[in-house]
Amino acid sequence: MNIDIEKTTIGQLALQVPNAIAVLEKWQIDYCCRGHRSVVEACQTAGVPVDKLLSAINDARGSADMAELQRKSLGELQEYIVNTHHAFTRQALETLRLLSEKVAARHGERHPETLEVRTIVSQMSEDLLPHMLKEEQVLFPYVEQLETATANGEEPPMPFFGTVKNPIRMMMAEHDAVGDLLVQARAFTSDYKLPDDACLSFRALYERLAELEEDLHRHIHLENNLLFPRAARLEEGAGTKPAFGAHGGQHTCSCGGH
Repeated sequence: MNIDIEKTTIGQLALQVPNAIAVLEKWQIDYCCRGHRSVVEACQTAGVPVDKLLSAINDARGSADMAELQRKSLGELQEYIVNTHHAFTRQALETLRLLSEKVAARHGERHPETLEVRTIVSQMSEDLLPHMLKEEQVLFPYVEQLETATANGEEPPMPFFGTVKNPIRMMMAEHDAVGDLLVQARAFTSDYKLPDDACLSFRALYERLAELEEDLHRHIHLENNLLFPRAARLEEGAGTKPAFGAHGGQHTCSCGGH
């Protein structure tokens, strides 16, 4: 693996090296919301030596899924996100709602952290369900129209939101908010550590939370580090004139990783 660890971001590493994501997940190194950091900076924050990370990635057995996703058109990539990650998130949130209510009712007195988990699950549902609808009904259709117009040599559409960078900025801010909730969930549960008296529902709750967390990391990574930058570059290349300005600026968050 030949990369410039000073110039390559942790998000780019996750995109370019199929084996990387599993290792980053294992060591809780944030490659999605904070994917703009260099590999060196991300490793320093997590307390992981860079050479150890790169060695583990080289040794890991990964798939070519990420390379295949990068070859997809924007329309195909969005379809994959909706059918894979949005569908999983909706199903997971419904399961977690039922489990969190049940576990909080049965174990809340002895384990008050379950009351916090119930609140976090409820907030994630309130945030993520409308978030995904906005992507599916507003942002993604525009990106597909933009891609089609560009491919056909036609004038790109003028969206009511001025420039694609405006909804992208909003979506990334909402990703950050969900990332904060994931951090809270890990903090309240001591990294999903089960108590000795945990029942099957208790165990299932923490397992489903961990699964949703990992899927959201991949989901947000695909959008923040692949889909959104490509859509913005496509709009810029097409010469779309925004109705009002897009404001730049970096954002930072933690999605359960360092």
